[in-house]
Amino acid sequence: MQIFLIKKNRLFTSILTCSIAIFFISCEEEELPIRPPNQTLLNAVLVNTNITTNRVWQKDSVYLLKGRVSVESGATLTINAGTVIKGESGTGVNSTALVIARGAKIIAIGLADDPIIFTSADDQITSGLIASPNLDPDQNGKWGGLIILGKAPISASTPEAQIEGIPTSDANGLYGGADSTDNSGVLNYVSIRHGGANIGSGNEINGLTLGGVGNGTSISNIEIVGNQDDGIEWFGGSVNVTNALVWNVGDDGIDTDQGWKGTLDNFVVITVAGHSFELDGPEGSANGSHTIKNGTVVASDVANLIFSRDLINTDGNSQVSLENIHITGIGATQQINRTVDNPLISFTNVTLNVDSASLGNYIADASAKSGISAATTANATGKANISAFTWTWAANAGKTAGL
Repeated sequence: MQIFLIKKNRLFTSILTCSIAIFFISCEEEELPIRPPNQTLLNAVLVNTNITTNRVWQKDSVYLLKGRVSVESGATLTINAGTVIKGESGTGVNSTALVIARGAKIIAIGLADDPIIFTSADDQITSGLIASPNLDPDQNGKWGGLIILGKAPISASTPEAQIEGIPTSDANGLYGGADSTDNSGVLNYVSIRHGGANIGSGNEINGLTLGGVGNGTSISNIEIVGNQDDGIEWFGGSVNVTNALVWNVGDDGIDTDQGWKGTLDNFVVITVAGHSFELDGPEGSANGSHTIKNGTVVASDVANLIFSRDLINTDGNSQVSLENIHITGIGATQQINRTVDNPLISFTNVTLNVDSASLGNYIADASAKSGISAATTANATGKANISAFTWTWAANAGKTAGL
């Protein structure tokens, strides 16, 4: 197979390449190989170097990430509605991910009928489709994920830390600071799929990682499908998230660490392999309480005897308020694992779809049932507003019907 190289200082080669673009992948950066086409990567732009100046990604191209690509401080990456971004496979230090570094911004504003999709290079999806034409929604680990880092406070041993999944040699992996209002940009109507590449023993990349992200950042209408690790994980920061759906992830649906001080409002978690919620307390002396409210959880696929782990897992340091949440599809061994009577954990109108006589079996500390009750169906204010998720792959697959 013949390989052509584009160099910016070779005008003739550039013109020649453009003239045969219909047969090859175009290149955004210097010294990139042009690949043979296939039906899903036609007109794809190969991206394998960091983004240091403002850039716009358009829906008429597919953007193919190769390796870890960082949007560096001072640069803004704008992604237009309907754009499809695909990550190549890779493990360890070669894992593919898009990193928004501290001081950088991502402006990814999709539409309900034209969302932005991050997925695997193996996915034959094109702009305008919702479901993958060739990948099942439980296939994972095919690329990394989306990592956003900011300058908001975290409860680590130092004011800043290196995010998991990024080697310490890469300064773009630092997060944390003193600005709770820090602005990393906008995510709206974004679906992230088939990620979670393994970067080391038991260490995978989350679908959406938020490290020290400030509340000047706007995040809403997010879908995570088939990620090998957690759906969404917060490491400190103060960013708020609304309308989030997590489906078929290999570990925890919602994971919070390092004193996150924001709110997750209106969410759905469906059949995760780990905990529905992994809610760890702050590290060190810093405090940080967050609120998780207005949600519906399908804890496991009881019909097929596929159970995840704890419904809600907390520790002695957790500081969290859980409000108006209905949990159904509960396996016989699943519990709210609140083994310590921690006054900084509160439950308000949390309902479990179990028999009232056996409710205590689903709470590790049966004396800590305040705010938790048994209910076949949630009341009007005790669950997610499912109408917010009609745009998602999960809804199109019928997974939100009846919730």
